[in-house]
Amino acid sequence: MARPFAIGVQLPEVEREVSWPELQAMARTAEEIGLDSLWVGDHLLYRSGNGVRGPWEAWSLLAALAAVTTKVQLGPLVAATSFHSPAMLAKKAATVDEVSDGRLILGLGAGWNRVEYDAFGFPFDHRASRFEEAFTIIRSLLRDGVIDFAGDYYTVKECELVPRPRTGRPPLMIGSQGPRVLRATLPYVDMWNAWHAWFGNTPAGLANMMAWLDSLCIEVGRDPAEVSRTAAIMIQCPGGTGRIYGDTEHESNVAISGSTGDIAAALRGFVMPGLDHVQLVLDPITVESIEWMGGVLEVIDAS
Repeated sequence: MARPFAIGVQLPEVEREVSWPELQAMARTAEEIGLDSLWVGDHLLYRSGNGVRGPWEAWSLLAALAAVTTKVQLGPLVAATSFHSPAMLAKKAATVDEVSDGRLILGLGAGWNRVEYDAFGFPFDHRASRFEEAFTIIRSLLRDGVIDFAGDYYTVKECELVPRPRTGRPPLMIGSQGPRVLRATLPYVDMWNAWHAWFGNTPAGLANMMAWLDSLCIEVGRDPAEVSRTAAIMIQCPGGTGRIYGDTEHESNVAISGSTGDIAAALRGFVMPGLDHVQLVLDPITVESIEWMGGVLEVIDAS
């Protein structure tokens, strides 16, 4: 039987400091076992009860991952538009899509962690308003290749992407539960992403969120069927003791755990209309955990 939805994995962010050779091994292992996608967080710095933590820079990492893989889709989960000039973010996305031969999914969000804004000198005020302008610039450049825009926060004059991005590439994904951000993006995006903590890591919670998203789509004049759904799902693998996050307020409630058969059955419980892609958040996130998930994929693909 066909896999019910694409299945990817989020690579380490702040669980521990992970070197490039280990990240490369994870990426290649993910391809070998048949995972469909790789995702990286776009964060810079956390200070919390877990100490001071930070990941590698997301776009440099995505370009490197694109060069050492051949099949998996790649994307930020999700890119904070306020960490970049919007036009430059569009340029980076077009470049990584080229390096990956059209495998990039551009996840976008407004950002939330003030610590990294203050530390790296990015403005934290009016984030929704800044995001709306940034999204207009990014979307226009990637879809039309050119824009002339003057807003309250961003101005670009006769800006063009040369070479031009691939037609219709990359797909745009919004990662948000904020009504204002969703109303601004749902008329245009290809995909929506939900983080596991938003829906309690349960099929019922996700179904409720997707029904709410349907109502927002209708409100802004978009056919809900035109916006595919993705969801990050927390999984505990052998040896997992609780995944460390940069901010303890954004942790999930309960990870899905058990044997490979148990995990496969739990993931099949998320099969629902409109859900096209899931991103696994593994505890622990190691090469061994990814290898173990190969057994889960075998059960899912055979059932």
